Amino acid sequence: MANLKEIRDRISSVKNTRKITEAMRLVAAAKVRRAQDQVLRSRPFADRLARVLENLQSRMGFEDVDAPLLESRQVDQITLLAVTGDRGLCGGYNANIIKRTEQRHAELVGQGFKVDLVLIGRKAISYFQNRASTYTIRATFTGLEQVPSAEEARAISNEILAEFLSASTDRVEIIFTKFINLVSSRPVIQTLLPLDPQGIATPEDEIFRLTTREGRLVVEAGNSSNVAPALPSDIIFDQSPEQLLNALLPLYMQNQLLRSLQEAAASELASRMTAMNNASDNAKALAKTLTLDYNKARQAAITQEILEVVGGSAAMA
Repeated sequence: MANLKEIRDRISSVKNTRKITEAMRLVAAAKVRRAQDQVLRSRPFADRLARVLENLQSRMGFEDVDAPLLESRQVDQITLLAVTGDRGLCGGYNANIIKRTEQRHAELVGQGFKVDLVLIGRKAISYFQNRASTYTIRATFTGLEQVPSAEEARAISNEILAEFLSASTDRVEIIFTKFINLVSSRPVIQTLLPLDPQGIATPEDEIFRLTTREGRLVVEAGNSSNVAPALPSDIIFDQSPEQLLNALLPLYMQNQLLRSLQEAAASELASRMTAMNNASDNAKALAKTLTLDYNKARQAAITQEILEVVGGSAAMA
């Protein structure tokens, strides 16, 4: 009977765990929708800004313009900006970014560059602070909203811009998780500074739309397109190219950072939703297996009791 009680307690524990993981899955699904909505709301500004810069480049040319954010200087110091989450229970999301950051750090150090880190998220901060003898940490950021905001991106971009403009670092690379779909994402590395005027237009930029179809969550993906109209050919600029670029490029860089944070947030939420869905399925399968074990043990106990009664009756006869 003690064995039966242990099985009953374990079945109850597994079912309670499944309730928790299912609730976490539903919360993550709702937040993925919010992340999607925020990306779509910020897209018109990003598209218009990219189109303006693209047209300025074609009209004025950036080669002879003195813009610090476009300056390709001799690279000696490189900063890696790694984006992880503050929480776990999201599969391999955080571990993949940490592993990719370690690999990139080793590659750059092997090439003779000095490398330091700017870390976003408690998981990366905790990991690399425990290895402070190997890694130099320039700055850390925690407590970001689950769906990143422009204010948070501005605070991080101001820190990075200050370091780049003061020549404390010569290049900034961001390592984040690109959202592909609900079950797929991948760590990517992009150069954040200096800005590349040839890479302003991003025709392969993906839009992800989380919808429901036949009662199931699905993602519909499409390509972004700059729909902002081209600048009129007879337009006259009162400002110099330097003034225009020095006003627009920080906005563009901040927007690029915001988009990366949004991609990372969507990937984290999708990973958490997938992990909790798998945990719920495993808990359901385990509860079913334990129920079978319980029924077998209970049947064996009943059979044993019957045999004991029969054996006792035969002995008395």
